[in-house]
Amino acid sequence: MTIPAFPLTWPDGWGRLKSYQRKRATFTRNKRELTIADAVTRVREELGRMSILDDDLVVSTNLELRMDGWPKSGQREPADPGAAVYWRDKAKNTRCMAIDRYDRVADNLAAIAATLDAMRAIERHGGAEILNRAFTGFVEIENSSAHWSDVLGTSALSSRAEIDAAYKRLRSQHHPDKGGDAEMFNRIQQAYAEATSE
Repeated sequence: MTIPAFPLTWPDGWGRLKSYQRKRATFTRNKRELTIADAVTRVREELGRMSILDDDLVVSTNLELRMDGWPKSGQREPADPGAAVYWRDKAKNTRCMAIDRYDRVADNLAAIAATLDAMRAIERHGGAEILNRAFTGFVEIENSSAHWSDVLGTSALSSRAEIDAAYKRLRSQHHPDKGGDAEMFNRIQQAYAEATSE
């Protein structure tokens, strides 16, 4: 993945808390504050339970990195303690979760791990579609600014026939059943719906 682990790469379209809105968390390990290493391990374990390998994972923070690319423990807390975790799922769609609610990077990473655990519980109890829609919603936040004509590669003034032709070509090219990207296919479907509703 080309997303940098340092400095923090916050996802587009995601709101940020002001420093005075952040609070102290209650995440611990053996009755002591979590270290960065503890928190990163929690994130890696939760994603591992979703069959996400380290090669498909980026933990992005404002902490300097160890030689192996993970955030280093024992550093002074950065001014921006936010954390973002990016990964590629089994279908090779890029997913992201970012939290800056707490005043320590380790606690924000632990919150991401706890949220991933909760989302896996949804899946375990028959809510796989809910989980997929939640992650699709994260992607839609990032992609919501593209005009339908940009997605379809047409002009906003194109005729209905030109729009239909572009849609059919792109739909065929990106259809998941033909090895295409499901994320792009969904963007094409949404763009076509917007184009034909105007």
